[in-house]
Amino acid sequence: MGGFAWLDELVRGFAEYSILRGLLFVGLLFTASQILSLPFEIYSTFVIEEKYGFNKTHWRTFLADLAKTILLSFLLGVPVLALLLFFFEFFVGLAWLFGWIAVTCFSLLLTYLAPQLILPLFNKFTQLGDGELKDAIRAMAEKCDFPLKEVYEIDGSRRSTKANAFFTGLGRNKKIALFDTLIENHSVRELVAVLAHEIGHYKKKHITQRVVLGILQMGVLFYMLGLFLNNRGLFDAFAVKEMSIYGSLIFFALLFQPLSKLLGVGMMIFSRKNEYEADAYAAEVTGHPEDLINGLKQLSKENLANLTPHPFFVFMNYSHPPTLKRIKKLASVPRE
Repeated sequence: MGGFAWLDELVRGFAEYSILRGLLFVGLLFTASQILSLPFEIYSTFVIEEKYGFNKTHWRTFLADLAKTILLSFLLGVPVLALLLFFFEFFVGLAWLFGWIAVTCFSLLLTYLAPQLILPLFNKFTQLGDGELKDAIRAMAEKCDFPLKEVYEIDGSRRSTKANAFFTGLGRNKKIALFDTLIENHSVRELVAVLAHEIGHYKKKHITQRVVLGILQMGVLFYMLGLFLNNRGLFDAFAVKEMSIYGSLIFFALLFQPLSKLLGVGMMIFSRKNEYEADAYAAEVTGHPEDLINGLKQLSKENLANLTPHPFFVFMNYSHPPTLKRIKKLASVPRE
């Protein structure tokens, strides 16, 4: 419909320098995308999630989260995008390599800083109080030689009834974050089994493997971007007259989506394999597979999980195996 051509002419009339034009071009596309997606986000949160009893989000929280997300996107995205535009503008031959290195370093830095600087902007983290649960978690961490520094409780119930848990931190400073909804609805033994599953990912080197694969995948993306840079046919396909670095970035991102989906399927297969391995580790280290089985059943009940998804949909989209398959594998593990 000529929208990209119209936007390109608009930014060329406002900015003389190509990097500034690129920031305006991508920034306006991002803003338009946010505006178009907002009604769907509202419907998902306040209609669908509300219908099935999940939603606990107040409008004030929703709007505050939206404002924080947009602000962080600009604060973090603008410098990275400007740097990429600079590389591809002045270092054409090696721009893909410089861009790959820069984005990789930025991603690793963000992984390190996010638990301290970004996550607390959205959720309240409080240290888990002394008691049976904290003692059991620390005992399991010691048994697995897991470098646990602190255990936190998150106010997840302020937004949803759904439960979750995750690790934060790098190196020898691991922290565990448990949603208050998870603590409220699960027994200590179930929570420890879920924790043992997460420790299994750490002990089996799954996290490191995923990081390395993600970096390699990013390298492939940047190399292909270098090949498609300033491709006349690509600009003709989107009816844009003048070629530009920022146009190449956006058009390549659209062109790359089908291949990205295929690469994503490979990552899903790898992820599901890792989940089975982490389950087996948890069953072995706890000596009671039924604890994790009960935890999975309870999570499926709370989250209204689809217990019998279509195998092809699982193949294309599931990062975790269906709950019933995980339970069947765990049920075959010997008990103490």
